[in-house]
Amino acid sequence: MSKVVCFGEIMGRFNPDGFLRIVQGSSFHLSFAGGEANVAVALSNFGQRSSFVTKLPDNDLGVAAMRELRRYGVDVSDIVMGGDRLGLYFVEKGASQRASKVIYDRKHSAVTESVPDDFDWDRIFKDAAWFHFTGITPALSDGLAEIVKDALKAAKAKGLTVSCDINYRAKLWPEQKAGRVMRDLMPYVDVCISNEEDAEKVFGIRASQSDVSKGQISENGYRSVARRLAECFGFNTVAITLRGSLSASDNEWAGILYAGENFFVSPKYTVHLVDRVGGGDSFGGALIYGMINGFPAQKAIDFAVAASCLKQTIEYDFNQVTTDEVWKLVNGDASGRVNR
Repeated sequence: MSKVVCFGEIMGRFNPDGFLRIVQGSSFHLSFAGGEANVAVALSNFGQRSSFVTKLPDNDLGVAAMRELRRYGVDVSDIVMGGDRLGLYFVEKGASQRASKVIYDRKHSAVTESVPDDFDWDRIFKDAAWFHFTGITPALSDGLAEIVKDALKAAKAKGLTVSCDINYRAKLWPEQKAGRVMRDLMPYVDVCISNEEDAEKVFGIRASQSDVSKGQISENGYRSVARRLAECFGFNTVAITLRGSLSASDNEWAGILYAGENFFVSPKYTVHLVDRVGGGDSFGGALIYGMINGFPAQKAIDFAVAASCLKQTIEYDFNQVTTDEVWKLVNGDASGRVNR
């Protein structure tokens, strides 16, 4: 079975209990998370070989993060140990009209201070068929942006399929810099993954008749966004998640896939959210799983949206669902009845 290699940062994630605000929290639950790590875990849970590449501090926190990945069957053999600290982030879960909140504490983390010699991409890509990264990783430091570019050059030289989730984070870098850096990386990308806002924030490509803050999403507007992304950068596939934010507790969730100059649209689900953080990563992981296993385009987008719909009913970042559970939803069983 071919391997998917994911490169990025894994962090410690801290949550106060339930729906407490961060300022109310007297104790916090620790889990582990990160855009590309979430994808690697999702793929492994579906039975797909996956490898996660990063740099972790050689201390108990770094070891704990590595053990968590290993627990899910992710290959951690190319993780580099070194540096001083594990990146952290804090999540406050919103409800009703109160939005969720994320606070990052990841400056000077081990991976942000990586150097090119830390990663032997020729060796890392041995037996690999796919390379995945997100826009979060080059946002973390200028040095990491250059390392991502090195990885992309090596991946293309070896004939790997490359996917990128644009994943714009305003708390990590401004739109202008994001656009400049990401435009330089896009020529190496085959499969582009985006949410409702990424293309506008990073590349200035806006969906007409849509207002994300009001939960108004125009499918036709995003068809145009997908086509323009493909035309601008030569992507062979563009996938966009369509989130209608009714409130912090309830969202509409769907997706669109543009491939071979054809559009494929998933069913729309209304999700009562348990934890929406990591929802986009679970979509990306499921889409890669479908594509690398040769699913037809409609089947691939249906699987990806259903898998990520289910993830948002699960606490913390990692998607814990099985392929059987995803197919049950794809095939119309959305009742939520108890399995006995």
